[in-house]
Amino acid sequence: MGKKITVFGSFVVDLMGRCPHLPVPGETVKGSLFKMGPGGKGFNQAVAAHKAGAEVTMVTKIGNDTLADLAIQTMTGLGMDTKRVFRSEQTETGTALIMVDENTSQNEIAVILGACDTISDEEVESISDLLDQSDYLLIQLETNISSVEKAVEMAYSKGVKIILNTAPVQPVSDSILSRVELITPNEVEAGILTGIQVEGEESAGRAADYFLEKGVRNVLITMGSKGVYIATNERRGLIPAYRVDAVDTTGAGDAFNGGLAAALAEGKDLWEAAKFANALAAISVQRIGTTPAMPERSEIDAFIQLHETEGLQC
Repeated sequence: MGKKITVFGSFVVDLMGRCPHLPVPGETVKGSLFKMGPGGKGFNQAVAAHKAGAEVTMVTKIGNDTLADLAIQTMTGLGMDTKRVFRSEQTETGTALIMVDENTSQNEIAVILGACDTISDEEVESISDLLDQSDYLLIQLETNISSVEKAVEMAYSKGVKIILNTAPVQPVSDSILSRVELITPNEVEAGILTGIQVEGEESAGRAADYFLEKGVRNVLITMGSKGVYIATNERRGLIPAYRVDAVDTTGAGDAFNGGLAAALAEGKDLWEAAKFANALAAISVQRIGTTPAMPERSEIDAFIQLHETEGLQC
């Protein structure tokens, strides 16, 4: 059995519409498809890791409205533990309004975080026993920052390895960075956080140095079709991406992070874990949606085997 992962983060209901092109301000575009489903960066990552075979506990907060039912139903259906889902009596369940260009697969997203932006210190303190049993904490920036700081502080004090996905991007304090085992920004987030525009391997290396100097132990920068740049104090380099025809890139970063955590919890080294995460993300972008697009472990293993046999990783 692999090591245990706590995923601390957001649950929102995705309201997704596909249209011929993304509207400009003031324009109304006639769409072709609407779907409603479970989402949120934290929830997507937890489901990705769970379906990849990891032992995962999701910590999030929802309202007491009809949208909240979708979180519990989805987790129950997947066999996930729902005991650490907090409820708000005052605030609605979060939502994400997503528009996807059906020709380019590019998207625009507005997130209304709702209840998962109201996690209290007391609620974070209530998961102390869960962190005692956990080897990894996978966390993002899509809940209120005070809850992130508290969870990171608690996990670090217990010797839990912290994986920080810096999305949606916002300033991150040096005290948080100094406690992080692995940071996983994409190239845009890395540029915003470091002030270094990440365009290729050389600039990714300079951005990685910024994080390493802040005390982060390992840096992984996702760079879309260019691949994934990894930097540690011992080794650095670029892992290529898989070539696939993307249908919907929404949630690709979440798929990657969930897969990465699952692979690390299994004992894979960072390089092998990144390859596994690349494969999981490559499968997910060939499907519509976020949480529903996350593949089963058997699909990931088959994908990797096929691409290694045919040499299809660019």
